[in-house]
Amino acid sequence: MADLSLHEVVEQLTAVLDEAFERPPNSWAYFTEPSPDAGYFGALAKLDAADAARSTGGTSIAGQVSHVVFAMGAARTFIQGDPNPPGLEAWRQSWEVGELNEAAWQRVRDRLRSAYHELRRAIESHAASEARSIGAAIGTVAHVAYHLGAIKQKIAARENPA
Repeated sequence: MADLSLHEVVEQLTAVLDEAFERPPNSWAYFTEPSPDAGYFGALAKLDAADAARSTGGTSIAGQVSHVVFAMGAARTFIQGDPNPPGLEAWRQSWEVGELNEAAWQRVRDRLRSAYHELRRAIESHAASEARSIGAAIGTVAHVAYHLGAIKQKIAARENPA
């Protein structure tokens, strides 16, 4: 059995990241259902600002998305070599979105799209540079997958209340 190159590992990691945001790369999926709207962008496109702002289980979908944007930015800078995390207060504030109308909700989703593309570029260009960078990339992909699941559970709970 041949060992994988770091390039191949990074390719697979970005494929999983793409699945979390865009859609599965094939007719099968690594961890979502194999449908075009399985990732963040498809799931969030179905929601209006009121749906995104409503708290379910202690957090709103907009708060989840805001936190993911923050976490991807922090991970991106770490992957690129900045060892200084933003701190607990910044983490707490990342959940806050303030007043949410349709324009503000669109800005939140636009920031998510930008953060995803910036993180993807950082993973492609820096994740293989040192062990902690690849570790941060793997951890970040797991983190965004976790929050995608949390968001989908909130959507499902609203669509099918018990």
